[in-house]
Amino acid sequence: MDQRTAARGNVGSAARETIAAVRSFAERASALLTAPQVLRDSARHQIEIVNGDHVAARLREMPIDALKDVAGRGVRLRALEQAGYRTVADVLNAPDYRLQQVPGVGQATVQEVRRAARTVAVRVHQDVRFRFDPDRRDPAQTQLLATLAAVRAADGAATALHEPLQAFRTQVAPLVVEAERASSRLKMAFSWRSKKDAALDALAQLDAILADPRVRALQQTVHLREQAVDPRSYDPEQLWRDYLSDAASVNAVLSTVAGMGGVEDEEAARGFVPEELRQRISAIPLDTSKLTSTLRGYQVFGAQYAIHQERSILGDEMGLGKTIQALAVFAHLAAKGQRRFLVVCPASVQINWLNETGKHTLLAAHSLHGPDRDATGRRWLREGGVAVTTFGTLARLPDDVRNADVAMLVVDEAHYVKNPNAARSQTVQAAVKRSQRTFFLTGTPMENRVEEFRTLVGYLQPNVARSINATDAVAGAKAFRRAVAPVYLRRNQEDVLTELPDKIEVESWVQLSDTDEARYEAAVSKPNLMAMRQAPFSTPSSAKLERLRDLVEEAAQDGMKVLVFSYFLDTLKLIHEALGDAVVGSITGAVPPALRQQLVDDFAKRPGHAVLLSQIEAGGVGINMQAASVVILTEPQWKPSTEEQAIARAHRMGQVRTVQVHRLLAKDCIDERIREIQEGKRLLFDEFARKSEVKDADRRAVDTADHRPDVLDDESVPLERRVLLAERYRLGLER
Repeated sequence: MDQRTAARGNVGSAARETIAAVRSFAERASALLTAPQVLRDSARHQIEIVNGDHVAARLREMPIDALKDVAGRGVRLRALEQAGYRTVADVLNAPDYRLQQVPGVGQATVQEVRRAARTVAVRVHQDVRFRFDPDRRDPAQTQLLATLAAVRAADGAATALHEPLQAFRTQVAPLVVEAERASSRLKMAFSWRSKKDAALDALAQLDAILADPRVRALQQTVHLREQAVDPRSYDPEQLWRDYLSDAASVNAVLSTVAGMGGVEDEEAARGFVPEELRQRISAIPLDTSKLTSTLRGYQVFGAQYAIHQERSILGDEMGLGKTIQALAVFAHLAAKGQRRFLVVCPASVQINWLNETGKHTLLAAHSLHGPDRDATGRRWLREGGVAVTTFGTLARLPDDVRNADVAMLVVDEAHYVKNPNAARSQTVQAAVKRSQRTFFLTGTPMENRVEEFRTLVGYLQPNVARSINATDAVAGAKAFRRAVAPVYLRRNQEDVLTELPDKIEVESWVQLSDTDEARYEAAVSKPNLMAMRQAPFSTPSSAKLERLRDLVEEAAQDGMKVLVFSYFLDTLKLIHEALGDAVVGSITGAVPPALRQQLVDDFAKRPGHAVLLSQIEAGGVGINMQAASVVILTEPQWKPSTEEQAIARAHRMGQVRTVQVHRLLAKDCIDERIREIQEGKRLLFDEFARKSEVKDADRRAVDTADHRPDVLDDESVPLERRVLLAERYRLGLER
């Protein structure tokens, strides 16, 4: 029986069911593809309502005297106040005839007072910035969090399913029109043979499409995505937990809602790039299909800048997300068919690049560092992805890896190669010449270091380097950036983060140095839990100390004050010796409360950059340190609340800058176990999962020692004991 004959038996009700099913799925596809904009419109409306409530509350608190500077001379505000109109809200809410009933207040006065009140209301509305308050958690905020979660899910669905859903709609649209005739036996009876055959053929094709396994799988995927784009499907408590753990991602989505993006200074967000160049850069459509995170507006421009300029420097102030902007460029180029990308960075941040690549993109990350670097490098050559190596390792890579065709080279902390005579600078310069594109990243403001800047530009655009004039820097930061716009882009927090909450949290993962790793293994073998926790930060060569120096140096360049917390006195002493005079002092359990406050006062009063050290148990509670805008936690604590209390010393009322929180964490040690506890994960889960993958890949692997020990999940065993055992199992000291 051919398809047309089979379709003939479905004329009538069966045909109507088929057409209805196709139309329903096409409508659901359309709804899913338009969901991002629909949900953003909903979020904008919710924000307008919340902001309107805030404006009304402030006007109710604002005394009528606030109209003096706006209203003309001679306006009878005193008479209105004596009559009971004590706030700006009272004036706005009262009808004209009521105001005119006040003795001595005429029509002209009412008109002038009303004009002044409306002017003040507009100013208040312009000043209101929506910010989530996790301490309040009212229904309006929770509803907005749910809508933003749905927006993020809708963005992902629209990106992943646009092509197959659009293809489905395009394919079925003409068939539905043609098959409509087959839904009525009467229409078919009075139709020409050619019309009947066309309707039957279309109906048969629709039945075949619905039966296609790929379409069935697509329908199932759409069903799952539909749940994710429904704000009602989110648990309120989980929404707030997600916000507290990753507020930056939530606020990145918030910044894409119409009406929110206009808060930032548009010219500053684009680094004061001249208008003609800015238009050419902004015209590049950024492909984010291989990016899993939402970019803020200034980050989109940063990625577009790197793509358009090909060889350039991103000098954004620390905390603005230079890494994710570089990864966005990788993702864009990968979506266009490019395969290999290379990152060169200090050893202290190499792990962080690998983690961030997995967190923000769909690209594979390869570590070209350590004993397996050669084998990993060859895999990168075959498979493509993001390879991450260090300044010291780059020169030691095999020739075929080092000379590979690279779509883009990123050099992080590019000021490390400011000396053109240094060996690592020459190695990087050779890599720049081999790569198709190059992106230097540095948080050090180059307008303060013109000679170093000229050296860096010389690696990228020699012609521009020759034209750099020190007098441009003397003229000020904006003038300097305009002069070097073809090669240098820098934005400051105050220009682009004004719409965001006051806290950005970053995990900075490092690899243990050889000395620290030896100390750590000795501590595990003893076993000594406290020594295990201190080992990643125990010597002047520690990777954590190197990363801390970098963070403090960047903060110093921008005049920021830094607050460093550690549980251990020895760690604070090591940091104090490394940072020298920048340190105001250390707050420890032995310091009396009065002297602690004196240290805090001295820290706040010192002009510009300063560092205050504190034991987390001593300075983590009861002291206000809002002079600090950078907080560094040198090791994870057993209780997340201990860390949050410490962060709250700086992140509190009176803080005038966005607070950056940097958690220093070391791979392959107890730091990972404590983070597992903080995040509610099973101890050593990833370690045993990796071993299982090895077994699955090679059936000859039958070592039963890889079985997960039951003691790790036994809650009757003290948590610290289980963590210690987990590390001993990982290192093969327990079986």
